[in-house]
Amino acid sequence: MLSRWSASFTVTKGKSSTQEATGQAVSTAHPPTGKRLKKTPEKKTGNKDCKADIAFLIDGSFNIGQRRFNLQKNFVGKVALMLGIGTEGPHVGLVQASEHPKIEFYLKNFTSAKDVLFAIKEVGFRGGNSNTGKALKHTAQKFFTVDAGVRKGIPKVVVVFIDGWPSDDIEEAGIVAREFGVNVFIVSVAKPIPEELGMVQDVTFVDKAVCRNNGFFSYHMPNWFGTTKYVKPLVQKLCTHEQMMCSKTCYNSVNIAFLIDGSSSVGDSNFRLMLEFVSNIAKTFEISDIGAKIAAVQFTYDQRTEFSFTDYSTKEDVLAVIRNIRYMSGGTATGDAISFTVRNVFGPIRESPNKNFLVIVTDGQSYDDVQGPAAAAHDAGITIFSVGVAWAPLDDLKDMASKPKESHAFFTREFTGLEPIVSDVIRGICRDFLESQQ
Repeated sequence: MLSRWSASFTVTKGKSSTQEATGQAVSTAHPPTGKRLKKTPEKKTGNKDCKADIAFLIDGSFNIGQRRFNLQKNFVGKVALMLGIGTEGPHVGLVQASEHPKIEFYLKNFTSAKDVLFAIKEVGFRGGNSNTGKALKHTAQKFFTVDAGVRKGIPKVVVVFIDGWPSDDIEEAGIVAREFGVNVFIVSVAKPIPEELGMVQDVTFVDKAVCRNNGFFSYHMPNWFGTTKYVKPLVQKLCTHEQMMCSKTCYNSVNIAFLIDGSSSVGDSNFRLMLEFVSNIAKTFEISDIGAKIAAVQFTYDQRTEFSFTDYSTKEDVLAVIRNIRYMSGGTATGDAISFTVRNVFGPIRESPNKNFLVIVTDGQSYDDVQGPAAAAHDAGITIFSVGVAWAPLDDLKDMASKPKESHAFFTREFTGLEPIVSDVIRGICRDFLESQQ
């Protein structure tokens, strides 16, 4: 499930005027009757070429004031109209940044341009500090949820309007948004004048908050007047989905295989603790046919593929099958098991766009060489995390782990110590994923 896909736009001080907008307005409120029946499909579905879940984060602070606030709403309405809102097209919602952020309406509330325009018009000015960072973080965490109408596999976009400058830290909020797969787009209006610059916490705030600092995710308007000419270029950016890089996150764009030690020294109850460790990592990711994929192999002297990447495409199914893995018991040939997994589990998905990870959980010394097979896995683009318990030698763990070794190899004396390592592995996967995307 790609529920964390998002994009953001920020608009800074500008003055907007007339209401005319070009492009097709899409209404799904009431299916037309009579002569207009022919237009029903287009009216109902919206612009299918612009599928996105978009939050407009508007500035409702005293900094913008009532008059410019109304011009800002006017501009947002024109953008919403031109997007071609509809059931199959873009869905939009609105959040107001002020002292405390307020979600004015969610993605699921309206699927027609007419209803959205009316809802925007009804939004009242709140005042207070702009606190854009606080509002952006709130939007990333609370707005883009399945319950609020987020659609699977569709980019999430936040268009942030900033009149002047934010009154709090927006960089950290931008990082949170990226972690949630939200594409942050900043529309800045009216840059701070020289005598105001001393009040700006960070003059490079736009570059630090956007999804990618490549010029695509920022947009500037000189003021709020005469903004009609800025509507179309902004809409074109919002509909360029191949640029929405932040929709891909570690949670929805990785393949993780678990290599689980089933040797005799583990024992049945400890084997259950290993499966719990595997489950707790797996359930963090957005498993779907277009999202994260999970596989598992159990090994002794032999190897058994418990399930491969293409066997299950829902989190429920994956967790159920992990729970039901039967303990094998036997010797420990970790090197052979790595080679088996690279060939039989990662081999068939060679063309996958996802980044590949292998998490090895073992409680003892391998009877065969682990260094050669691990090096071959690294060469094949697979990042290895090694997790050792009890008698697992540190040398083996380091020989298997990807570099830097200290952040890819873990050890605990007791099987109960696996639980705290869960968050370390998840963080490591997300860190490696982000670095691979730079």
